[in-house]
Amino acid sequence: MNLPPQKTEDRYSRQTMFAPIGTVGQQMLRQSQVTLIGCGALGSAQAEMIVRAGVGRLRVIDRDFVEISNLQRQMLFDESDVAQNLPKAEAAARKLRLINSQVNIEPIIADANPDTIEQFTAGSHLILDGTDNLITRYLINDVAIKTETPWVYGACIAARGLIMPVLPTGRPCLRCVFDSPPEPGQTETCETAGIIGPIVNITAAYQITEALKILTNNLATLNRNLIEIKPWDNTTHIIDTKALTDGCPCCRDHQFQFLSGQGSLSTVSLCGRNAVQVRPRKQKTKIDLNQLAQRLTPTVPVTLNQFLLRIQLPQHQITVFPDARAIIKGTNNIDQARSLYAQYIGH
Repeated sequence: MNLPPQKTEDRYSRQTMFAPIGTVGQQMLRQSQVTLIGCGALGSAQAEMIVRAGVGRLRVIDRDFVEISNLQRQMLFDESDVAQNLPKAEAAARKLRLINSQVNIEPIIADANPDTIEQFTAGSHLILDGTDNLITRYLINDVAIKTETPWVYGACIAARGLIMPVLPTGRPCLRCVFDSPPEPGQTETCETAGIIGPIVNITAAYQITEALKILTNNLATLNRNLIEIKPWDNTTHIIDTKALTDGCPCCRDHQFQFLSGQGSLSTVSLCGRNAVQVRPRKQKTKIDLNQLAQRLTPTVPVTLNQFLLRIQLPQHQITVFPDARAIIKGTNNIDQARSLYAQYIGH
């Protein structure tokens, strides 16, 4: 649906009254392309804000589907998305188009990994972090520095949020702050620490504020430090990162460890989900979901739509995507997940 011309002009009137943006900044937003990696809690909140602000094109990358436990904090989704087994990227795109038909929304139901991320971020003026794990954030950091694309880091857990924009032509980058990923089990997850809805929106609002500064060339006011917010404790900390820029293998030496695949696995445990994603080591693999459903239907309960196939087992649920990825729910054991994948999918 297209609004009448006068209504289109009115849409951004309050935003253009804000002097640092104005009509020139609004036109810059309209000409911008943004890639959002991850459309869960942080990602869906950022997606709505940047679409309402009038960005020209938004590419939404997400590998997952909507579940009932998402609805407590993932504001773009509702119960109908759960009932339809919709992938998050597709569900988000449908809602976002209703919010602002002037924005070109491109949903991509796929995994951001070393083999795909350069294609996904090509042509972007900005990358937004909506991911739920540090490995993917290191991957974003690598591709951003390599392609000289700014990005905005964000993370939240329990009632704590972290935000930092990264300009690839000037340090610090994410690896200046967190030089290597923690060992498994050393960090809290949504499953162990929980999370409250407000911290998601607060963190996302900080991220989009920095994004608007970048996209409208208001770089003088850009925050160049790591912000830690703890609204439950009524505290905010600005962590000075200027002293952390010496010796960074990424932004100083241009060693892209994660983009080369050295820091990633074909399996990954999903934050707070009791689930493991398995993807085939052979890239560009495709699977015919209809044929798989026909093969499995005589032996196990199967549901199918145009986006995914779901296998319901007594103790596990396997969701298979056309790119041959699977999310195996009911285990955090990678070996068990691989075994179930081989048993039912066979790749």
